[in-house]
Amino acid sequence: MGMIHYYNMEDGELFVFDEFLICQIAEGVNVTPEHSEILNQVIKKHFQGKDLVYISNRVNSYSVDPLTYVETERIPSLVAIAMVPDDDIMKKNAEYERNFYDKPYEIFNNLSEAIEWSHRMINDHVLN
Repeated sequence: MGMIHYYNMEDGELFVFDEFLICQIAEGVNVTPEHSEILNQVIKKHFQGKDLVYISNRVNSYSVDPLTYVETERIPSLVAIAMVPDDDIMKKNAEYERNFYDKPYEIFNNLSEAIEWSHRMINDHVLN
């Protein structure tokens, strides 16, 4: 389960693994639907023909345009989103954002729980 690739981008970092990717958005960024286009390019490069789970490791404070989830939901190989908020305010934001995403979306207390859940989501999706 080692990391396949690391992206250090202006708006954050992406850590690509076999069945999931972990994203850490930079402090103060406003995530917009255009960010979904960048995410889709990375997914096409590393997950061609494979399902994956997106894990947001929210260690920084930033905002998300809810319409971003409408675009992200259209990425066919993306089967679920896991959020790992760093504090109660980030958790409330993640709970609100859940309303804009119709695929599985869960909030976790730590990265380990999110990774375990992502493996289950991939296995369940393969079996269905």
